[in-house]
Amino acid sequence: MAQSRESSSGASGGPPGAVRVLVVDNDILHARTVGEGLSRLGYECIVAGSGSEGAKRIAQEPFDVVVTDLMMNDIGGLQILERAKQASSETEVIVVTGHGTVPSAVAAMQQGAFTYLQKPLDLGQLRTAVDKASEGVRLKRQNFELNRRLDEKFGFEGVVGSSPQMLALIERLKRIAPTDATVLIQGETGTGKELVAQAIHQNSPRKAKPFVALNCAALSENILESELFGHVRGAFTDASSDRMGKFEYANGGTLFLDEVGDMPLATQIKLLRVLESGQITRVGSNTPVQVNVRLLSATNRNLEEAIASGAFRSDLYHRLKVVTIAIPTLQERAADIPLLIEHFVRQFAKRHGKTIKGMSLAARMRLGAYAWPGNVRQLRNVIESMVVVDCDETLDVDDLPVELDPVTAAGQVAADGQPMGLASLVGKPLEEIERLFIGETLKLTGGNREQAAEMLGIGERTLYRKIKEFQLS
Repeated sequence: MAQSRESSSGASGGPPGAVRVLVVDNDILHARTVGEGLSRLGYECIVAGSGSEGAKRIAQEPFDVVVTDLMMNDIGGLQILERAKQASSETEVIVVTGHGTVPSAVAAMQQGAFTYLQKPLDLGQLRTAVDKASEGVRLKRQNFELNRRLDEKFGFEGVVGSSPQMLALIERLKRIAPTDATVLIQGETGTGKELVAQAIHQNSPRKAKPFVALNCAALSENILESELFGHVRGAFTDASSDRMGKFEYANGGTLFLDEVGDMPLATQIKLLRVLESGQITRVGSNTPVQVNVRLLSATNRNLEEAIASGAFRSDLYHRLKVVTIAIPTLQERAADIPLLIEHFVRQFAKRHGKTIKGMSLAARMRLGAYAWPGNVRQLRNVIESMVVVDCDETLDVDDLPVELDPVTAAGQVAADGQPMGLASLVGKPLEEIERLFIGETLKLTGGNREQAAEMLGIGERTLYRKIKEFQLS
């Protein structure tokens, strides 16, 4: 029989884990019997022999589930319920009542009790009730942890990720943001270069001033110069009035130049002068204007190769890259996919006014196995599409776009000409494929072996054996 401390301590190895249960009853022998029965299931049980002792325990310690008798000599079950909910709204309370007090038990339900049980207690029914209540507590705890990971610990002003690569990136951003150093952000299309630039700005002393973004690849040379430096009336045919450029508009704040590697050479020379002097001159004017702007730039091109071919100035390159940030591809940070999925589902469910209760394991596996050539931007667009077309409040494989169809995905080819997706597995030994899928599923679940075993359709013992056999961490 499990040890009972007026305080019954948790037994080893049950599925409930660290769920703490408080049992409150005037009949101390009955309370201890209940506590011992729950302890054998793995719950950590504390026993209180009166309502006043139970109320004192609630005030001093956190509990996940409270099992309380309704009728007690001093403080009754309804007061215990009220105090438990005041201490923590997530605590679930199970009320135990005699036949004559069922109306009072119904009143307890209306005040927030999880359920009520009639005396004499059936231990099996009690265990079932506590299991269900504790499962609700665990889900709330998991949701809270996920939100915390998304919004605080693993979110640097919107940069979502918990993989080692992203944690290192976020730590680097924290060191860079408070400075005024120019930063060159490198990464493939869709990796979130502008998001990183916004994160630097929002965590800098300049955050109260403007953040201005400009895509250098989308504009011709003349228009780009006008956008950057502004122009005066009559500077060119359509210049009917003076116009402030992005540098002036961003004064005191941050200017982000995306695709800076595509900037024309003539404009590169003028940009270098601005960086050296802190002054801009509007097109068609001879009057310099002093500006105080932090410059962030981004490119998906190899600027060193562009310098070698004469397409980019080496002196500007070194002025732009005082600090360099390299953003990993989504394939390199695949462990972040579950977090990103949750983040985007919340974002787009709110934006489109949809109720989304969750995503099926099959859909998660499909998303986790995809190669994501378009990186985070592509994942974001896929999740938005799924939210928009969903009609049953659960995102499933029938909500996936055509590009994630297994047959279509099998034909993907990477930049180096190598096949991606399912095609990359053709001809490989089954043992290697099995090792790959188990490893990727563990990444997808954040190392949660129970969930990974469920997704793979195998028992946990089999999964443990495979982990050891393949030397997976």
